[in-house]
Amino acid sequence: MGSVRWKTHQQWLIIFWILSFSGVFGFSELWFSIEPQDVSVSAGQHVVLDCQAGGESPVSVRWRKNGVQIQESECVRLLSNGSLCVSNLTQQRDEGYYQCIANNQYGAIISHRARLTITGVLVFSAHPVPLELRLGSVARFSCAVDRSPVDISWEINQRSLPQDSDRITVLPNGVLQIRNVTMRDAGKYRCVAANAASRVTSREAELVLIPAGGPRRLLKPLIIAGPQNISVALHQPVVLECLAEGNPRPLVSWSRADSKPIDVSAASVLGNGNLMISAVKAHHSGTYVCRATTPGTRNYTTAAGNVTVLLPPSLVEKPESQTRPRAGTARFSCQAEGTPTPQITWFKNGEVIRTNGRTKMYNNKLVITQIIPEDDAFYQCLAENSQGSVVSTSRLIVVQSENRPSAPRNIHAETISSSAILLAWERPQYNADKVIAYSIHYMKSEGLNNEEYQAVIGNDTTSHIVDDLEPARNYTFYIVAYMAMGASRMSEQVTRHTLEDVPLRTPELSLTSRSPTDILVSWQPLPPKLSRGRVSAYRLSYRTATDEQVNSVELPVSGENGTQYLLQDLQPDTIYLIRMSVSTRVGWSQPSAWSSHRTPKTSSATVPPAPNLELEPLNCTSVSVRWFPAASDVLIQGFKLSFHPDGQSEDSITQLPPQDHQHTITALNPRVKYHVKVLAFSANGDGYQAHQTVNTPGCPSTPNRRLAALPPPDHTHAKANSSSAVHLSWGRPAFSSGKPVTFSVRYGPASPSEASSVRYIQTSEQTVMVTGLQPNTRYEFAVRLHMDQMSSPWSATVYQRTLLEAPMSPPESVKVTLIEADTALVCWKQPNQPNLSVTHYTVLYASQSSWLAGEWQVLQREGTNTMALLEKLESGNVYLVKISASNLAGDGPFSNTVELAVKGKPHHGKNPRHADSHAEKTAFIDGLYHIDEKSMSGIIVGVCIALSCIILCIFILLSKTQTQKSASSKMIGSMRNEVMHNEASSANQQPAENAEVLLPMMRNHFIDAKGGSNLLINHAGPINCGSQTKRKRWSIFNHSQRSNESKNETEDPACLYEVGKTVLCYEDEAAKASLHILYRPLGESESSQTSGGDSGNYSQDETETSSSKKPTYRPDDETNETASSVCVVNVLEEMQNKSTSNLQFVQIPI
Repeated sequence: MGSVRWKTHQQWLIIFWILSFSGVFGFSELWFSIEPQDVSVSAGQHVVLDCQAGGESPVSVRWRKNGVQIQESECVRLLSNGSLCVSNLTQQRDEGYYQCIANNQYGAIISHRARLTITGVLVFSAHPVPLELRLGSVARFSCAVDRSPVDISWEINQRSLPQDSDRITVLPNGVLQIRNVTMRDAGKYRCVAANAASRVTSREAELVLIPAGGPRRLLKPLIIAGPQNISVALHQPVVLECLAEGNPRPLVSWSRADSKPIDVSAASVLGNGNLMISAVKAHHSGTYVCRATTPGTRNYTTAAGNVTVLLPPSLVEKPESQTRPRAGTARFSCQAEGTPTPQITWFKNGEVIRTNGRTKMYNNKLVITQIIPEDDAFYQCLAENSQGSVVSTSRLIVVQSENRPSAPRNIHAETISSSAILLAWERPQYNADKVIAYSIHYMKSEGLNNEEYQAVIGNDTTSHIVDDLEPARNYTFYIVAYMAMGASRMSEQVTRHTLEDVPLRTPELSLTSRSPTDILVSWQPLPPKLSRGRVSAYRLSYRTATDEQVNSVELPVSGENGTQYLLQDLQPDTIYLIRMSVSTRVGWSQPSAWSSHRTPKTSSATVPPAPNLELEPLNCTSVSVRWFPAASDVLIQGFKLSFHPDGQSEDSITQLPPQDHQHTITALNPRVKYHVKVLAFSANGDGYQAHQTVNTPGCPSTPNRRLAALPPPDHTHAKANSSSAVHLSWGRPAFSSGKPVTFSVRYGPASPSEASSVRYIQTSEQTVMVTGLQPNTRYEFAVRLHMDQMSSPWSATVYQRTLLEAPMSPPESVKVTLIEADTALVCWKQPNQPNLSVTHYTVLYASQSSWLAGEWQVLQREGTNTMALLEKLESGNVYLVKISASNLAGDGPFSNTVELAVKGKPHHGKNPRHADSHAEKTAFIDGLYHIDEKSMSGIIVGVCIALSCIILCIFILLSKTQTQKSASSKMIGSMRNEVMHNEASSANQQPAENAEVLLPMMRNHFIDAKGGSNLLINHAGPINCGSQTKRKRWSIFNHSQRSNESKNETEDPACLYEVGKTVLCYEDEAAKASLHILYRPLGESESSQTSGGDSGNYSQDETETSSSKKPTYRPDDETNETASSVCVVNVLEEMQNKSTSNLQFVQIPI
């Protein structure tokens, strides 16, 4: 029970110790009831500067001027209440800053500074200059004095200038404006300045007027005097001038560059467009734009000026009074804001504090370690700028106690990682039982005024891990043992080095081109806080904006860090993407974001080289841009400057005169990365461009945070879910915090030309489905973490391409044109669908009769082809054509059907432009079609004529001798091979109109051969007389298949064949003779297959395979036909227009 009470007692003592020693106590030992104020008086007069102090007596007061003690004299007297009286004032002796100091037994304090200004004789710093103008123009005079406030007026010919006309405007800043000058305005002008002490006049400037030579011509608006960058004190008036000239008279309007409204309650317009703010406040700071516009037109011109409101210092964090034991540590913090940024000075008992081993100042903080009794004093923070000063007072009370424990012993440090060090020690040798807690103090070993950190732990351990350290840094540690009302001396100090880590960030890149084929990449070495170790190598990666292949080059660092590299052999006028990675001995950092740069165009003209560019942030909303033109013989006519935030498109270009080498960019956003580009131009065109980035700092009102903030999310993974969605997941970094976190997802197309398409998603989950994406597009994704108004860096960028999308619409603009009698050209355009990839097109076409039967002929073309030829079209038919697009994701819809009427009569002996032996055929369904009676009559007539010719040939040949028959047989045998060869070759050359015909016969009908012959033919074959057992047979062509190779008697039919003619062949056999009359395209075998027509490129070599085999026709009786002679009859003229689908075969025995 006793041990439990003792532990509870210890816990309460620790809590009391931490709270009481860091608490805020009000001390009333010494204070100021009245402090001196700024005052302005005339020379020769006297002034009293008030100062009254209170506190425990005795309290004494003394004065300082500009930090130096004031001694009383005849003109300077210290009054009994502590005020200071100065008489017979002179500017040289008495003007300056005054402070009073009050002190008593507890210490001393100082007041804020008061400025004493002596108003002496005014002196002009600028005089008006003479003018020579045409009648009707605008005149402007100006003057300036070296002091304010002052009243300024104008005189003409040494008389007061009347201001009874709205043409004349006198501005408070000493500017005189006269519009539409007339002859009575001619004269000598001078400026009169007056204050309480003097009245002075400037030199005279004459206005000479030239008569107008005729009516004034039309002039675009021109701003003669625009607003200037001006700094003005709080609650003072400011005038922004805008004097414009033009014909007709332009209208003047005002706006703010940040699109904020102008506070009209304190603003007014003087004359014709001058803006005056009577009493400026902090929100009046900004960039004001004057716009002069020609009435009724869009012709305008603009001018801009920046207004900076100067604000006196104000304390946002004041130091607190503290009570600390001997050997303890005291920390005072003081934060101030104002414009310009206030400077912080620390005082101890009225004296400026200097840094020493125990006392350090950093980031407007004061840290006193190993406190001794002499540190008991008043500590003051003085914040001062050009607009005034402010002081805050605090007190440090040192508590002393007896029987303090001795210092901890045998301190040992061991490095664990790049951010953690293990400390171990032994308990104090004396009074160790009185120790209730240990305080571990550590700071960076290198540099001055390093911040000291403190960690308090209980007395139940003698080891502690100090984490959150910076990598590759030396740290110094010491330990103090605390008791209830005191502390031991500090232990011995130990120093330990943390391990290296991968760099936290990459350098900012500067990109310039010296020629159309190179890019000079330069950068500044990383500071130790970002490099986290010694940089061993840089890796530059680059690629074009349209190419996904990345080229990389590694640059080892030897000795001093290399800071530039020249990329050579690049393509002119091409956008390149460049990024960098940095390596230490531990590994590589995450690569930077892509920076884009366009190489110059190739030109024979000489253009200015890229200037040397320097960027420096002035404050959280403005950046100073300085450039130095490179040595060149080209005459520079000016410079062009542009800037834009990272990830956004470029703003408008600002053109600057050639003598300007500096420009200030204002109205920026705090903590934003900006790209700045500058180039020089000449008569030959724009020169090479210098490109650099800069980060604007945070505003003073934003609390400064340590750089090593939150770690970025890790294990980022993207997976395409569909053609318009990607599933993104990531891991939360390992750090101990129970606070809620949120994530920002940044995504956009990988191409920099679409930088404006970058989008953001906020979520509290570790997965998100990114929707609304374009199909078949490569996207990049990054994630960052937010917690307690802090943000981590962006994670490593991951890339993912969305899935391919099937065509959703048919091909467009389908057109079919008949280019020959039987050939048509079909062309189309790709479907109107973003990022669509087409692998092939399918063309379906059919005649109307085939379409009714559902029969389509199919052609396929590659995705890069948008034309195709439709061949072997039949005249007199109307064809229907439709097209669809396909890719790996699927087939798209067919287009609307387009009709094509094929008219005209084919001509014999005329080859088409392209003939293909594999023409598309229409499938036969349900057997063969029958031809009509009219076609049948024509066939019978043709057969009769053919039979007559055959009989005549038989009688002629019978008269030949056997020897002639043998010789003819040999000759015919040799000619057959040639004919067979000619037949195969001529099949690809004959036009579609030249066709052989299989003469159809009606089945179950008999044909009686007239003219004395006993030839009787029906569908089954010839009917012969029994007496005729052996007969010579004559054949024109043999169509029987030679399938039986085992026959003893080998047939050797001979034929004399020539295209377009009928040739008689004969052979002696006892077999039956038969006559085949064929109707089919000449030169095409009966077993030929279909194939597509020629491609849209009109190439005879290119063929496409149909999606399915077309049915082919083979006569039923062909396989059973024995070797016999056949007579082939030429196509009859009247049969040329008949359908080739109605095929019949008939045998005519002889």
